[in-house]
Amino acid sequence: MKKLLCACLPVLLAMSYVTGAEKPNILFILADDMGYGDLNCTGSRLLKTPHIDALRNAGVLCRQAYVTSPVCSPSRAGLITGRDPRRFGYQANLNSGSARYATRPELLGLPPGEHTLGDHLSAAGYATCLIGKWHLGIGPEFHPNRRGFDSFCGMLVGSHSYFPKATNNRLERNGEPLTEFSSPYLTDFFTDESLAWLSSQEESKDRPWFLFVSYNAPHGPMHATEEDLAKFEHIQDRKRRTYAAMMLALDRGVGRLMNYLRETGQKQNTLVCFFSDNGGATGNASWNGPLSGVKGCLREGGIRIPMIWSWPGHIPQGAVHDGVVSSLDLLPTFMAAADASPLPLGPPRSHEDKSNRRRAVAKFGEYDGINQLPHFDGSASSVKRTLFWRLQGQKAVLSGEDKLVTLSHRAPQLFSPATDPGEQSDRFGKENERSTELFQLLGEWEATLPTVPLWGSSPFWSGQSAQGYDNWPVRAEPK
Repeated sequence: MKKLLCACLPVLLAMSYVTGAEKPNILFILADDMGYGDLNCTGSRLLKTPHIDALRNAGVLCRQAYVTSPVCSPSRAGLITGRDPRRFGYQANLNSGSARYATRPELLGLPPGEHTLGDHLSAAGYATCLIGKWHLGIGPEFHPNRRGFDSFCGMLVGSHSYFPKATNNRLERNGEPLTEFSSPYLTDFFTDESLAWLSSQEESKDRPWFLFVSYNAPHGPMHATEEDLAKFEHIQDRKRRTYAAMMLALDRGVGRLMNYLRETGQKQNTLVCFFSDNGGATGNASWNGPLSGVKGCLREGGIRIPMIWSWPGHIPQGAVHDGVVSSLDLLPTFMAAADASPLPLGPPRSHEDKSNRRRAVAKFGEYDGINQLPHFDGSASSVKRTLFWRLQGQKAVLSGEDKLVTLSHRAPQLFSPATDPGEQSDRFGKENERSTELFQLLGEWEATLPTVPLWGSSPFWSGQSAQGYDNWPVRAEPK
């Protein structure tokens, strides 16, 4: 009975939080490879992010929020399904064509048995749209239009030039190649497309909407407009200056979206969430503030991100939430706001998947997140979270105040990231009982996972390996 209650708890919370009210619109804005410290509200003194800071002031800033992977594609698989991506074999990044992977091409993407946020909210009566980066498979069976999104404009791949040309781009709208752009700069173009879709929904007004604006900024390549670059002459390093200009365009997009909601009278009835798909990377001159590590590693700088939520009248303004939050929480929180229940899982792909799923559901439930709305408004007490990660020889578990990190080439480490975000004080070897307990949790979790992931690590991953991340220093903001 206890296991059954644990499995049903996210659904019960989703069903109980909002009753009898008009369903809110939902706006989810995702940045790409943004550094933890690269907002004014999280420490930057050189960058300019007034609109994201205004969103933070209108809602709650979650200072200890995590994504499911330190690289883009599996992180997106987790946030869009509400399930730990390793549970369905989605462990490594997708960076190359199918010829580069030792697996069947039809496996290279989000498995058809996994429902997306678009699927869940569409079933709840929402119009759904995704603008920007997909990065969850390029085959026809993985296309956003077949994965719960009524409308899609953007790129199926993981990166793109910020100055697309009519005859040389990988952008599309609902399966049709694009040759004309409302703006020559990609970040502004994605904002234009988002506003155009919102305008079409404002004209119909027949159902609530869910818009997922999936910016690729400030992910490489390092491209910025001359106008934006001119605003950061005070930054000496050229790459950091370009990064700052890219962040300015991202912030401008957030501002335009929020201004539209205010001007059309929709702000009061729109739930907004903003964060980055993983921590800042070494290649884009981002800054992870007080955190150690970068994109690609399981130190805090790879998986911990600042997360902002806003919903007037439901989420306190100017608040700070220091509890552990996960990108897995999007699904139950969105469904609670929509006063709807998540869809049941789709059919398993194989006998092994069926067996693994049975074990995992018995231990963790169908979905892995929790509804955060009662935690933001204080109506629910804090809960002890346990989160897991695995990537390229690295493993980690966060349980309560403690985090155990293991790398294939060195001894494990034990940290308390809530009080030691830079992970400078390793307690492994000093607290053997706690270390053993976390090792056991990690082993029990791994026992529920597929024997073999859907594909191995990308042979052309652009980040660094786990080597060298074990004693990553905490840096001051680059000048």
